[in-house]
Amino acid sequence: MSDLHLPFWPEYAPRHLWVPQTSLYYNVEVAAARFPAKPFIIFYDTAIDYRRFKQETEKVAGWLQQVCGVKKGDRVLLYMQNSPQFMIAFYGILRADAVVVPVNPMNLTNELRHYVTDSGAKVAFAAQELYPRIQPLLGRGLDRVVVATYSDYLEARTDLKVPEFVAAPRLAMADAGAVPWADVLAAGEAPAPMQAGPDDLAVMPYTSGTTGQPKGCMHSHRTTMYNAVSGGVWTKATGGVGLAVLPMFHVTGMQYNLNGAIYSAGTVVLLPRWDRDAAAICVQRYGVTSMALITAMVIDFMSNPKFDAYDFSSLRTVGGGGAAMPKAVALAMEQKLGLKYREGYGMSETMAATHSNPPERPKEQCLGVPIFDVDARVVDPATFKELPPGETGEIIVHGPQVMLGYWNQPQATAEAFVEIDGKRFLRTGDLAYVDEEGYFFFVDRLKRMINAAGFKVWPAEVEAMLYHHEAIQEACVIAATDPRRGETVKAVIVLKPAFAGKVTEQQITDWAHDNMAAYKVPRIVQFVQSLPKSGTGKVMWRALQEAERD
Repeated sequence: MSDLHLPFWPEYAPRHLWVPQTSLYYNVEVAAARFPAKPFIIFYDTAIDYRRFKQETEKVAGWLQQVCGVKKGDRVLLYMQNSPQFMIAFYGILRADAVVVPVNPMNLTNELRHYVTDSGAKVAFAAQELYPRIQPLLGRGLDRVVVATYSDYLEARTDLKVPEFVAAPRLAMADAGAVPWADVLAAGEAPAPMQAGPDDLAVMPYTSGTTGQPKGCMHSHRTTMYNAVSGGVWTKATGGVGLAVLPMFHVTGMQYNLNGAIYSAGTVVLLPRWDRDAAAICVQRYGVTSMALITAMVIDFMSNPKFDAYDFSSLRTVGGGGAAMPKAVALAMEQKLGLKYREGYGMSETMAATHSNPPERPKEQCLGVPIFDVDARVVDPATFKELPPGETGEIIVHGPQVMLGYWNQPQATAEAFVEIDGKRFLRTGDLAYVDEEGYFFFVDRLKRMINAAGFKVWPAEVEAMLYHHEAIQEACVIAATDPRRGETVKAVIVLKPAFAGKVTEQQITDWAHDNMAAYKVPRIVQFVQSLPKSGTGKVMWRALQEAERD
């Protein structure tokens, strides 16, 4: 579906988007040259201007090249929560001509081992509170880990509530290969002239698939640049003040509050964790103009008993994605703030949005319309024939932000794409329909994926981990309804005969907490005698899922 057919395209927005044919790092050079003293990051009332940001990214890049021997195209892990160090390391890695591999800070050692092994990374940046999880990989894949202490950047007095993990003092590092962040900056190494251009790899976020193993989505400077530019143009948020609370390891937070903010020389008020009072104070104190929030954050923000005591008049746009916004919550937000919640749609494979609701005419519980230069269609998943409005099929997308492919996974890459009319379309695995005005509405998932409070959980990955438990003979993971999280993880398990009656459901859950990220842990465990299987012996997960929904 071409955007030329959309009757409600924003009047101020061009149909085709021109974006810089440069590296992402060039945006830092431009912003620092034009606005050197403008605050880029505000972290608990400590301001870091564009001049300092550029200088520190160059020191990180120089250290990577001169001390670690990082070369063009090498992958470097980034394992932190939202912080100045995350943002500086991200662009320091790019300045070194290397590739950022952002990792969810909820991941544990076994999960990190896969990222290190698969990406081939030899260097990682990790936050101090997360270091014990990555420490076992030093000398076993990783040569060096730069350890960042968030409190290094608490330079100003603040009345905001600072979480303990942020305020924690710097700890001494005794392990060979563990290097404090402060030592990296103090080394003062200078980087070589930058070589990377628009078609070199820049960022490789990992997503999980039906194979159960996370896959690296290869994004170039060009594919990443597109949505770094498009978000500000679409929402008219260019150069404003954004509240950054969505995690930057995830493509939405990364594009909206990091790459997009730098492109437009905006200011980012940074919070590592959601705190509705801190968020409200920051909106009022710094004149925040835009917030990207998931549904759960909006609900919490609106239910603050002190809501009416704050001045939110600076806000111009509030949006997000990940889970449909309940109509009642959207209505409450509109009544209290005078703003409509703007939903969008995208994936790691598309480096954030391919669809978004027009800011001046959004529809409720809607993915929106295809944004600039995106050809999105709803097709029959078997024949790939485009379906008429109102009929449900699979969303496929062709656009400049679509990934190049999966890292070292040629078969998975081939399966992810289909060629139609001479164009290479990404199969999203999501089922939807289009209305008569060109808006897309989500229906269900063709793939097995659980959306737990905005976190994507892939059942096959959780199943693969559960099979490491000595008592588990078979496991099938499905989605269960949860009033707070929307969906939660349920494991249907067949125990080995020797363990029947000797292992409890809670013991399985406790073991999972010790071996996988918290959002993947089965909150519900059900023991059964057998799992339903097809004639070929495959577990019929759909039958279990339908039974759970019924």
